[in-house]
Amino acid sequence: MGKKVVLSSVLINNPTYERGLIEKAGLDLVFIPNDDQETFRKEVVDTDAIITADKPITKEIIDSMNNCKVIVRQGIGYDTIDTDRAREKGIAVCNIPDYCIEEVSDFTITLMLNLLRHINTYDKHTRGGEWDIRSIHKISEFPEMRRLSALTLGIFGFGKIARLVAQKARPFGFRIIATDPYIDPKIAEDMGVELVDFDTAIIESDIISINTPLTPETKHQFNIDVFKNMKSTAYIVNTGRGPLVKEDDLYEALKNKLIAGAALDVTETEPLKPDNKLFQLENLIITPHAAFFTSDSMEELRRRACEEVIRVLSGKEPENRVNK
Repeated sequence: MGKKVVLSSVLINNPTYERGLIEKAGLDLVFIPNDDQETFRKEVVDTDAIITADKPITKEIIDSMNNCKVIVRQGIGYDTIDTDRAREKGIAVCNIPDYCIEEVSDFTITLMLNLLRHINTYDKHTRGGEWDIRSIHKISEFPEMRRLSALTLGIFGFGKIARLVAQKARPFGFRIIATDPYIDPKIAEDMGVELVDFDTAIIESDIISINTPLTPETKHQFNIDVFKNMKSTAYIVNTGRGPLVKEDDLYEALKNKLIAGAALDVTETEPLKPDNKLFQLENLIITPHAAFFTSDSMEELRRRACEEVIRVLSGKEPENRVNK
């Protein structure tokens, strides 16, 4: 038998594509449905590699593994994996850091435009018989709309996705500011983006795009204190990670009109239950963690995850190790 690769992912129901790539490389693929945690725990004991999406790979699971050389996360974030314990056991943890940057930046811009021009709200009103350009103010009580060139876009984090958001937003005429303590100021300067501190970005932005990684420092970075310091006419878009926003505080901020509206593609718990109080808010758009999703990005994600496993199990250095 060849080396063993366990695939268990919320993104994969049919592993035919992965099986073709893995077995062509002389490896054996074991596919486990994502909700079968018991079988997953048994199979990883002697596996050489794991491919997964959002499945938690805890210290307990890592300690149970005897042969594993690499864990590949089908995605960009890797906060569901105990990277420190994996490093201690000599297991490489890898992600696919740039497979969907076009899609996520496109989706972010789409959500921004929807919020600022109220496309979904107009659609709801006209379907209900309200043919009135001011219905968004009279019925939904949104603040007056402004032309985009009169607005300031604040970007939180300035990595690859955020830079594409800035690039794609530029032709609309926004003033663009960003906050990121780890970025080379020259990168922002060359793009015509003004780097500012967090508090300045909060106070001056008319719409905010959240693109920072989830870390202990950034968890719940957007909370009631932040919302109170924002313009009451401002909006936020989160296509980063759900826990960057404290949802109970966001609910209060939107309900009490501390800010004008928000769009979330990611939430603290996924999926949200149908009775979640966030669904009561008309000034909130929620999408099902779909920003990354196109046929092109999915094919790239699945292929590159397999290629990373094959690379490591053939004795080569991983391309995108995150726990060096």
